[in-house]
Amino acid sequence: MNTTTGSRNPWPIAIAGFFIIAILFIVSFIAFAVRQREDLVSADYYEREVRYQSQLDAMNRSQPFAAQTVVTFEPARQTIVITLPTAKASSATGSIHLYRPSDARLDCEFPLALSADGTQRLDAKQFRDGLWKVRVKWNVNGQEFFLDQPVIITSS
Repeated sequence: MNTTTGSRNPWPIAIAGFFIIAILFIVSFIAFAVRQREDLVSADYYEREVRYQSQLDAMNRSQPFAAQTVVTFEPARQTIVITLPTAKASSATGSIHLYRPSDARLDCEFPLALSADGTQRLDAKQFRDGLWKVRVKWNVNGQEFFLDQPVIITSS
């Protein structure tokens, strides 16, 4: 009579265990991927793309004033200072859009209200530290101008 000892082959259990672990990994990766946010640059991204040529024209009109149009951050005062040419500042109307590339929910917009010297200060205490893009659109005598400059906000 042929008797076998109680040794079992571990391969069927190992293969089943491998497939169970692989399936659990795939399911957890899918659950992780589904929970990730998918933000476009803006909610009306496609409409803005169509109007982009007018923005390029405004940027080209702003080019001669590039040395006079400046966006800076003053860490001591925690303010963003926007400086436009004084010749264009007196009758300028427009808006300032602060764009946070990493989180669209933090974007905000302010009306353009320049002082007599062509500057406007924004309180930066309410903004998170990091990279912000300051986009200034202003209109003088029916001509539109556009400025897009990055600024890094740091808390003291």
